[in-house]
Amino acid sequence: VQLQASGGGLVQAGGSLRLSCAASGRTISSYGMGWFRQTPGKKREPVARVSWSGGGSVYTDAVRGRFTISRDNAKNMVYLHMDSLKPEDTAVYYCAAVIGSWLKDEYDYWGRGTLVTVSS
Repeated sequence: VQLQASGGGLVQAGGSLRLSCAASGRTISSYGMGWFRQTPGKKREPVARVSWSGGGSVYTDAVRGRFTISRDNAKNMVYLHMDSLKPEDTAVYYCAAVIGSWLKDEYDYWGRGTLVTVSS
């Protein structure tokens, strides 16, 4: 499965963005999906992950209550809606897919990232 993230950009603190991930090659309905992020000098970290059906989701503590992950299997799309953005949310965001448990940190397929910059 190939993944393409989009929707990043520059936003002021307190603003919102929605990231989109378009999948191709295979239907994502059998994959767990997630969003990860990475800043220079730091390890890539999971931000949000969603189950195959979309019925289950988990978030890292730093974004819980502000970010919402969702998926549309019919359209082969995954989204990350980000509200109340903070400068510390600045990072390159990656969309990823996994076979098997969607709760694990090691995902199998990765797209190219999209840069989110939050100004103070």
